[in-house]
Amino acid sequence: MSVRPRLRLGRSVGRRFLYEWAGVGFTGIVVVLLGIVWNWTAGPDDLVYDFFLTKRPHPVSPDIVIVEIDNASVAALGRWPWPRSVHARLADQLARAGAAAIVYDVLFTEPSPDDDAFAHAIAERPTYLPILLSSADDSGMRVVDLPVPPLAKAAAGLGHINFEVDNDGIVRSVAMFEGDAHQRWPQLMVTVWRAVYAGTIKLAGGVPNTMHGADLSRAGGPDGEARFLIPFSANEHAYRKVSFAQVLDGRVPSEVLRGRVVLVGVTASGLYDRFATPLSGTLGTLPGVYIHANVLDALLTGTAIKPASTPWIVLASLVPLALMLAGFLVLSPWRALLLSVGLGAASLAASAALLYGARVWLSPVPAVVALVVVYPMWNWRRLEMTMAHFRKSLHQLADEPYLLPEVPTPRREYAGDALAQQMALMATAAQRLQDMRRFVWDSLDAVPEPILVADLRGVVLIANHAARESLNRMGVGAADGRTVAEVFGGFSFVKPIDPNSDTMAFAHAHWPLPLDPARKEFSELMERGVEVRSPDGSDYLLRYARCMNAQGQAVGWIAGLVDVTALHDAERQREDALRLLSHDMRSPQASIVALVETERERGTLDAGPVRAVMDRIERYARRSLTLADDFVQLARAESQAYALEPTSLADLVINASDEVWPQASAKQIRIDTKFEGDEMGWINADRSLMTRALVNVLNNAVKYSPPNTRIVCTVRQAMLAAPRVICSIRDEGYGIALEDQANLFTPFRRFHAAQRPEVSGAGLGMAFVKTVVTRHGGEVSVESEPGVGTTLTMELPALDAPA
Repeated sequence: MSVRPRLRLGRSVGRRFLYEWAGVGFTGIVVVLLGIVWNWTAGPDDLVYDFFLTKRPHPVSPDIVIVEIDNASVAALGRWPWPRSVHARLADQLARAGAAAIVYDVLFTEPSPDDDAFAHAIAERPTYLPILLSSADDSGMRVVDLPVPPLAKAAAGLGHINFEVDNDGIVRSVAMFEGDAHQRWPQLMVTVWRAVYAGTIKLAGGVPNTMHGADLSRAGGPDGEARFLIPFSANEHAYRKVSFAQVLDGRVPSEVLRGRVVLVGVTASGLYDRFATPLSGTLGTLPGVYIHANVLDALLTGTAIKPASTPWIVLASLVPLALMLAGFLVLSPWRALLLSVGLGAASLAASAALLYGARVWLSPVPAVVALVVVYPMWNWRRLEMTMAHFRKSLHQLADEPYLLPEVPTPRREYAGDALAQQMALMATAAQRLQDMRRFVWDSLDAVPEPILVADLRGVVLIANHAARESLNRMGVGAADGRTVAEVFGGFSFVKPIDPNSDTMAFAHAHWPLPLDPARKEFSELMERGVEVRSPDGSDYLLRYARCMNAQGQAVGWIAGLVDVTALHDAERQREDALRLLSHDMRSPQASIVALVETERERGTLDAGPVRAVMDRIERYARRSLTLADDFVQLARAESQAYALEPTSLADLVINASDEVWPQASAKQIRIDTKFEGDEMGWINADRSLMTRALVNVLNNAVKYSPPNTRIVCTVRQAMLAAPRVICSIRDEGYGIALEDQANLFTPFRRFHAAQRPEVSGAGLGMAFVKTVVTRHGGEVSVESEPGVGTTLTMELPALDAPA
């Protein structure tokens, strides 16, 4: 898994990969902000919150008792509303039973004759009455409906009973404080909570240990509402409930009410005061007094749920998104899917843990929605990017020259949808690759020399037909799956192609280790090639070559065997012929010359006819001897290995001039040497052969020049494509016709035999010069004009020139 897409897909595709990734990430951030700041995910947020709430019921407070104005009470006491005297009697009964406080969820905003009696009754026991804040009008003003003055004055506290109804009509939260144009009013249960915390209300169980200890009167700032979520529970009906009529009749035991906060509210079906809650799916709508009981319970037990602030929700939603985006860079599609599912599940689990443990609601929906949107979007873009890459690559492959011998079919346009086109292109590319593979395999199998293809470790992958037959004939066996070193391990080393003595000693000392292509120290030796002898006695040239991919990286090796047994036999026959010429044929001629000279010294050849015959015999013998010598020298120049060493060409010219000096002196021909600059013309040469070549050139210059002339030898260094040393030999001889110059270096060709019959020669000297100069990596050229002279130029690589 590479985090560098350019390495996997190429530079242009890698850049597009990063752009697409950044675009998808930006889209995920926009989704998160839209869901949180603009409340686009409010509906799903509420559904998830409701689901979590129903899965975790909690016990209700035993300090809360609900007095229900139920259907039975309406039937017993008459039509609603009841006179205030009835409520006064209830207050008296609750006071006698020892209730800690009375909280009414009934509005008393209309005056009544019994207000004074009711006010006197509620003054006996801490009683809390509700107010109602109207909705804001067009100007933003709200109106407060207060209890009638006598009751408001007698009440221990007042508070609003407004509920916040969400867009789906469900009550989930309550504002601790709401205000009109003049003041902020606490929620009715907050007033009761303050009294409990202050000790004004003495509960039977005392002040709960989990009760909030902070004064919430300033929560949310001077204009804030300090809203919290009501922790509804499936145990809503577990609150202690008694009927209004039963309390009036004294049928409720005092211990049920003693030390309890009594909430009085309407539950009768005809007096509709019900609201939908997150539990309405299982419990139905709840009366308002039940909701107030939940609010008071949450304040007393410290279980109120606090909504997380917007920045925290944004941060918590961006963390899974960032992790998934990071995973996109390094994970495969399947692992990225698992990561996305895991991050979504982790977001839900973390939200549930905060809700149940810390009583904080941090919605996981924005994070999950971002994951749900970003994952398919990323896969869509990656699929589109991959398709574009494949399409471009397949078109490039289709446009490649068709290498097979068959005539390529005309390019066709593929119809159908995009996927069908890609499938057609892929099928065409696959067919072409199959054809190319078959072509390469057949070509390799048809090569008459044994060829093995191995990987970088030297394990043979392919052996052509000639290799299989040759190895079976040698008794080596199948090569597939074996290492090259194991296949050729039975071959003995003969010599390297490089004639350097150090290379010969190096290869001999380490054989057969050079057969292992994985050994880098021997790779150069094996790439140049070595001669080996197989177990059956045949001689082979073994060479390794690297296999490269399209990016120029080495991926394997090719080992080739060339049978040189016949070549070696021909070389031996050539050597035998050379020995025959150099010894068996030269010896009789030398003997003839020696006999003639002996008889001449004895004076037996003084007679005129005998002397003429013997001179002719001597001339023919010397010509045969010269011909044999020239032929042997030319053959050796063409075949033998050169002993190259750093040599000064200027020194060789001087030595050759000294050797030719007797012949030149006899014709009164002067040989001058010129060396331009301080350079001595250093080259890498075989001294003996190069000196012989220079002697041949100077001999020809002397032979084909009239007496009292001059021969000039010039050595200079020139910088052409590479450093070169140039030797020019110019004479003032008879010259060579233009039509004959092209055949100057052809063996056995002479150009002045008719004009100068006294000059002997076999026509091999210039062929020898051409061979020696060429095998030294040089070039030889001639410029000549009849009657003016000839200039022969030899251009050789300088010593410091690259090989």
